[in-house]
Formats: sequence, C-alpha cells, structure tokens
Amino acid sequence: MRLSAGTSSRLGASWDGRGTNFALFSANAQKVELCLFEGQGRKELERIALPERTEDVWHGYLNDVSPGQLYGYRVHGPYAPEQGHRFNANKLLLDPYARRTAGRLVWSDAHFAYRTGSPREDLSFDRRDNARGMPKAVVVDETFNWGRREIVRPNIPWEDTIIYEAHVKGLTERREDVPPALRGTYGGLSSPAMIDHLKRLGVTTIELLPVHGLVDDRTLVEKKLVNYWGYNTLSFFAPEQRYTQDNPLDAFRTTVARLHDAGIEVMLDVVYNHTAEGNHMGPTLSFRGIDNASYYWLKKDNPRFYDDFTGCGSSVNLTHPRVLQMVMDSLRYWVEVCHIDGFRFDLATTLARGPEGFDRNSAFLTAVRQDPVLASVKLVAEPWDLGLGGYQVGAFPSQWSEWNDRYRSAMRRYWSGEGSLIGEVSSRMTGSSDLFHHDGRTLRAGVNHITVHDGFTLADLFSYNEKHNEANGEDNRDGSSDNLSNNCGHEGPTDDPAIIALRRQLRKNQLACLLLAQGVPLILAGDEVGNSQNGNNNAYCQDNEIGWVNWDGLGREGDDLTDFVGHMTGLRQRFPQIRSRRWLDGRRADGSYGVLWLTPSADDMTEQDWNFPEGRFLAYVLGPAEEGQAPIFIVLNAAPEAIAFKLPKMPEYSNWEQVLNTADSGQTGASFASGADAEAPPRSVLAFAGSA
Repeated sequence: MRLSAGTSSRLGASWDGRGTNFALFSANAQKVELCLFEGQGRKELERIALPERTEDVWHGYLNDVSPGQLYGYRVHGPYAPEQGHRFNANKLLLDPYARRTAGRLVWSDAHFAYRTGSPREDLSFDRRDNARGMPKAVVVDETFNWGRREIVRPNIPWEDTIIYEAHVKGLTERREDVPPALRGTYGGLSSPAMIDHLKRLGVTTIELLPVHGLVDDRTLVEKKLVNYWGYNTLSFFAPEQRYTQDNPLDAFRTTVARLHDAGIEVMLDVVYNHTAEGNHMGPTLSFRGIDNASYYWLKKDNPRFYDDFTGCGSSVNLTHPRVLQMVMDSLRYWVEVCHIDGFRFDLATTLARGPEGFDRNSAFLTAVRQDPVLASVKLVAEPWDLGLGGYQVGAFPSQWSEWNDRYRSAMRRYWSGEGSLIGEVSSRMTGSSDLFHHDGRTLRAGVNHITVHDGFTLADLFSYNEKHNEANGEDNRDGSSDNLSNNCGHEGPTDDPAIIALRRQLRKNQLACLLLAQGVPLILAGDEVGNSQNGNNNAYCQDNEIGWVNWDGLGREGDDLTDFVGHMTGLRQRFPQIRSRRWLDGRRADGSYGVLWLTPSADDMTEQDWNFPEGRFLAYVLGPAEEGQAPIFIVLNAAPEAIAFKLPKMPEYSNWEQVLNTADSGQTGASFASGADAEAPPRSVLAFAGSA
C-alpha cells in the first residue's frame, strides 16, 4: 500500500530511506490533509487525508515520498474566534516541524483567515486559497558527514567564556577580506578572515541573532523594508534560507564545523516566546490554523483575543505539553543535529510563565533542568518580558545565566559622567552578588554587556544624546528614548579633535571595564572598530549599511580597538581571579582576602568613603586565586580631572607593574614601588599586577 498508518512518535516529516512519515499535532482539528507540491512549489499535486489520529497527533506514512518533496497542511475544524478556534482549510499551513523551507512568503490578503476590510473583522471568514504565496516545507535527509568533527566541540568553561554577538549577514556583508560570494552568508562567518579576527579579539563564543526560519512583516514589506534582525519566527527547526544559496541545513552545519575546528563555540538567539502570526488580526500561516487554542495564550474571559506578554501581538503557551514538546524538540534538534553549543532565549520570562505569572518551577524550566541533551550546553535568559511581573533578573534557576541589564545601566551612567555611583559600580564589577548570589549560583550567572543589537552601538553611545530612527518609517517613535548616552558635546559626527579623542577614550573605558568585570562578558560585533548606525537605536528593519557592520575603522588608528580588546582578553586570561567561580569576600582571619576596596590614599574604604558626594573614583585589589599567582589592582576614574592615588602597600608585593592605561596608546607601563604615588588621568581605567 502507498499510504499506511505510520507512527505518531516523531512529529514532522521523517524519511527513513524507503518512505516518509508525516505527523502533525492538533487537539481540536476534525481532519488534517497533507498537500504535496511540485518542485517549484506553485502547483498542488495531491491532497491526502492523514489516516490516523493518536493522542491528538494526526499521522500517515507514504512509501513513495523522498527528500526534496515540498509539502504543507490544510487543517479542518471550527472557525469560531470567540471560542479560540481559527481553523480555515482554505489556507495552506507550514509544518511547525519543517526542517527546511522553500520559497518566501508573498504577501496578499489571502493569507488571512478572515476577509480583510470586513466590518466584522476577524469574525468574518475568507475562502481564498493562499498556497501560491506560501513557503513550503521540504522533506530532508538529515545525515551529514561531520567526519572527525564529531568530537571537536570546544566545550569552553563558563568562566573562560567571552561572547561576541553578531548578525549572520551584517557581520560580513561589508567585510572586504571575505570572498564576495561568502559575504552575508553562513559561510562568511567561518571564512579565514573572520576566524582570524575572532581569534585576535580573544572571544570564545559567537552568538548569532535568530537564524530560525522567519518572515518579513507585511507592514515592513510595504515600506520596502525587511525584518532584518529576524525576531519574527515561523519555523523553529529550519535554518533561514536567505543566508545561503545552497542547502541551508548543510551550509549552516558546515559553518558550525569550521568554527568548532577553530575552537569557537556557536550560540543561537532563539525566539520561542511569540511567532510571526501576530495578534488576532494577523495572518494564518501555521500555528494559528493548526490549533490556535493550544499554541497561544488566550484571554480567559474572551479567547478571541491573545494574552500579549511580548509586545508582538501574542505569546506562545508552553504550559501546553505538546507546545512544550515542540520547543524542547527544537532545542535538542539544534544541539544534536547541528552541534549548537548554547542558546540565548529572547524574552525568557514568557517561556516560564504559568497561570499565575513567572514560575521558577514552570513546565519549561523543569523540562530543561532534567534534559540530558541540554545539560551540556550554555543557557542564557533575557530575563524579562512586557507582561505583569515580567522583570525577573536574578530569578532564574542556577543552570541558567542571564543578561545583566543592571551592569549596562550602571556603567553607562558612570562613564557618561554621573556621580555617586561607586557603590553600585563596585557591585557590577564584581559579579552583581546582590542579584545572583543565591541558590548555589556562581559568578557566571550574569552576562555583562554595554551594548547589544537592540540599542546604540558603542560608538553611537558617545556620539548621540537622542535616537535617530527616521529611516525606520515610524517618525522616530520606535526604539527607547532612555539610552543613558553622552554625545561628548556634539550630536553626531564631528571634526573636533578633542571630542573625537574623548569618544575614543570612553569607548576604551567601557571595553576595559567589561573585560575586567567578574561575570560573563558580551561584546557587540563592530564595537571594536567604531561601527556606527548613525544614531539609530532600533535597526531591526535596516538590511542595509545602517544595520551592517562598517569595517572602515579596521586598521585605522584610534578607531580600531581590535588589538586593545585582544590585550584585555589576555589580561582576563592572565588573572584567574577575574574569572573566578567563587564570590568575593574581604579580609579573612588568616590575612588573605578576596577583594580590598581602597581610597586614593590606599586605605581601606569606610562607609563615609563609600558615600563621598559625587564620588567618581574607585580602586580595588583582587587577591590571587591561588598561591603563587599575582593580585591585580584596578583603578577607575570617571572624573573629568586627574586624581592622585597611592599604589597599595603590601608586605608580600614590592612592585606593581602597570598592565593597562586607557588614557594613552601604551597598554603596559613602568613598574611602581609599593606605596608609590601615581595619578589616574581624567576618565581612565588603570590596572597593575603585583610582584614580589
């Protein structure tokens, strides 16, 4: 028989060498039809009702379907938005488990289950077929010859991890030493020039903005823009096809293999909190038409509408066991099939929500905690969403690390000139124990950052006081107006040499602090070469020179801080106490210490010193992690004037070697005697290594 029952045990399309099993979850459907298409995806060849239903999984096996076959689903059931159901079999739907997609979404009113423009809005019903403009799922052969790469995963310890956040296309589109055919592609990430650059920086892990299959919002397409960042997912298993001319799955895995060969880990920014289908007036492309009431959080008192914790119109409901299964299957797929080393979870609070809000023992966090595949990879939460009680920094379980926006805010304020912050800065530079020192969590709990994709670049942070997002087509209303930035006296580009020098100095200070701070540092791609987005702090739709990294600063004196970052990552490696797994303490009974906070006169700080009005000077010694290692003395001076200070006077260390001074081009300096007088230049970071 050509068609048989098959199995419900593996969702999606699974080819076994003889035929393909198709399985789709829908708890509320009345019938599911598999639609097969010719190779270009334009003509529907056949429509086959899946013959079996097992525990709400509809399934069937076709013995003449092989890899390369294009397909989609039509799902029959009630169209009753007031009850939470939005079935419309006129709409071709993408398989949530598609491992590859073919074609792009061509927008038209046919993609909406209701009649657009109808006075009844989404309560009306549309009978048009949308198949011609829909991307199709593709049956794939998942085998891949990793060769010896099977055992070459870098497995960088958390304490040694330095993350580099980048966009697949934006990183290499303007990089002239990457072959033209590879620029803006998966292959460009692992080109020799990029690998050499990452090694020069000393970063260990590249974190990619979303690579899951995505669609461009209709509103953006109508403005001739695209969803460049990619936070508009439609397919949680398929690598986005726009970043390669070849088979996306194989192209992506080849890149991962080459980065692993270079000792570099690959993390993915993943968006499981919402989908591209938006709110109740959005299109019906996949989940909504398969089983709206299962996949999304609906308002209890009116299930026509969605609970929107994400600001994107709807929220994926991981309290449903099959929806949770989809997310867990997706995570395991990327680890087992693509050898991914970790994930950063966008708006992670949404994933951990239960009926009463954020829950540390939610179904999702519990599933992750016990999963043996995920036990070996890095898990990073963006620990907030837009819902009630959404801000949860410090609240995730010990298996997780979290973006530490408190570090970002404090250090932006400090280097923008605000005084009376030394108490908070001291906490942020030493792991933010006030946020993370509980429940067995270690210093790697916080991921420190100054800039990320969302917001100003580092160069723009010290060039603009206001956002300049006019190119986004929303009259500069989008993006945050609270940037804690400082344009150094002039808005935007300038030829004033004093302002240029100050901006460069402040960039170095932020990078120096980021890499001297305890916790996990994250660097935004392009910050090392002065990349600017011309003041745009929300370049999510700018697939052009605004959003791409501008490498013109590479090799240009003053702008190129690549070697400076490399020096800082070298210092981080040289002093294990910066990378410690243990929380700091002060002076101990045996005379040893974890950290000593010192006044400019090298005395221990008192409460009065901590509360010094408008204080901008902070100095401290991190003690040796083990016997025989050197201490490091760190000085931060955010004041606009030089401040005199003394080197620490310690019996066991007679000299202090200067290993950092951000106020001059030399990163090493003379040796100072213990207790010697010195001076911290205006707005500078200094560091010294103790020696006998």
